[in-house]
Amino acid sequence: MPRTRIVLLALILLTARPRAALQIDVLRSVGALPAHITGLFEEPVAFQQAANGYFFVFDRRGHAVYTIDPDRAGARRIVEVGQEEGRIIQPGGFDSAADGSFVVADIPRGQERIQIFGPAALRTGGFFIAGRAVPQVILGNYGVTGISALQYSGGSVFVSEPERGSLITEYSTSGIAQRTIGRLRATGYEQERDLHLAMNAGLPLIDPTGGFYFVFLTGQPMFRKYDADGRLVFERHIEGREIDDLLSAQPTKWPTRRVEDREVPFVQPLIRAASVDPQGQLWVSMIVPYTYVYDTHGDKARTVQFSATGILGPTSLFFTRAGHILVTPGCYEYDPRRVS
Repeated sequence: MPRTRIVLLALILLTARPRAALQIDVLRSVGALPAHITGLFEEPVAFQQAANGYFFVFDRRGHAVYTIDPDRAGARRIVEVGQEEGRIIQPGGFDSAADGSFVVADIPRGQERIQIFGPAALRTGGFFIAGRAVPQVILGNYGVTGISALQYSGGSVFVSEPERGSLITEYSTSGIAQRTIGRLRATGYEQERDLHLAMNAGLPLIDPTGGFYFVFLTGQPMFRKYDADGRLVFERHIEGREIDDLLSAQPTKWPTRRVEDREVPFVQPLIRAASVDPQGQLWVSMIVPYTYVYDTHGDKARTVQFSATGILGPTSLFFTRAGHILVTPGCYEYDPRRVS
């Protein structure tokens, strides 16, 4: 083959690879809650749907949970602000089950509490987590505690609780710790307990096809997959050109904040939200407005951006039974197959 043709072929191959690697799928909204409903919310950080078609919106700043009818014509506040049972104060976490039951995590008088509500929005149980609520991660002006990242299966509540020495704690709805899942990762900060725990804070996620994912919020971005018995299946690092600058800017010394009588590390996450789709693929939304999708083997399958009035940085992701994605802020709906 002539030398010039070899050089041209090499140039074609070199220029083709980066284009494939940089492909980004932009998803455009296929629906949303109407403005007269979204105007009710101060800070919606969860938008979910039950099997009967009714929607839930968890309004963190408004200390409230709303339900919206399937035709999206009206909304009703079903959980109000307050410290007493059946109400919520300083709420941080929310998740619902297909039958319409749901859980809310809040912090009355500085103690972490999880309350369970039935499909009729009546409180059916609840329990306190031992110890005082101490933020593990600072997201903007909001302190994320372990119960802020929870998952509800309908029979158990899964929370990030590294202070127990494991990544995930499974609680019964009566508040009994059933088991722990996943060893803490090495961080290099083992001698600084609060920082070591903050580097092991994350999002426990139920895989609808079986098992669990755990996505680390801080430090080196990575995730693990566990089977239904809690055995490690694989571990993967989260990498991408879109987050190279974030990784290179990570500090080696972390500032602190005073919480009551303690100095706690001021640790900001690189990951904002994550969820698992009906096929068992993991979707991870970064602090920058990019979402990485990983297949069931842990390999990156897509890079996605969500577009509404502009490019959106998701604060929560929820997959409906039809496979659509409900996203906050904005309470938008997306079809992951419709790429612009």
